[in-house]
Order: sequence, then C-alpha cells, then structure tokens
Amino acid sequence: MGSATLLTLGAAQAQAEGSRGSYMSSWGRGHESNRWYDNNYDSLVTGVQFSNCVTDSSFNSATIGLYQDISAAPDRGYGNRTNYCNYSSWTRPGKGSFYFKLNDFSGGSVLSVNPVNINW
Repeated sequence: MGSATLLTLGAAQAQAEGSRGSYMSSWGRGHESNRWYDNNYDSLVTGVQFSNCVTDSSFNSATIGLYQDISAAPDRGYGNRTNYCNYSSWTRPGKGSFYFKLNDFSGGSVLSVNPVNINW
C-alpha cells in the first residue's frame, strides 16, 4: 500500500504546473517558506511533502497552513493541515504567490525536515 501511495504522489507531481524541492533546518513555530507563483494553469491541488522529520525532542505531527501572499493587505489563508511527516494538500487555491507556514508541531522547540517537496 505504501508503494502505491508513493507512485500516485509521484504521478501528481509530474503533471503539476510547478514543483520545488527544499528543506527545513531548525524551524520554529511561525516560520514561513519561500514564496512560489502559481499561474493556475491546471486543476491540480497544491501539496507539501515532508520526509525525515526531526525535532529536538520527539516528533509526532506538524500543523502547516497554506497562505496567499497579498500585497498591502492581510494574506489569505487556505486552512491548516496536520502533517505526520507525509503529504498534505489543498484544493486548487487559484492564481498568485503562495507559501506555507509552520504553525505548530509536537515535541521540542525546532523542527528539521529534509527533503520538503512542494507541488502546485
């Protein structure tokens, strides 16, 4: 079952408008990712994949939120997802500049994740 899930995720990322690989090194609560721009050319979800999650205590889950960066106005939130060091997604948020925020996590004061894969 795990390999079938992995293959499905890989297929969605291959057809996505864009993707980026990154990492998180000792992030605290409230830390924001770099922005990416979604032209909304496709109808696929926006997703964040965590792998190898480590805290300075014991990791169980992280709460991440997707936000649209709005100039001269409050950023628009698309809701939080609980990530158990796996894949989290949001349905087609539209066109614009986006980022995810590490809102909370279990165990410790810093979280490191390597790699982090984002697709939109």
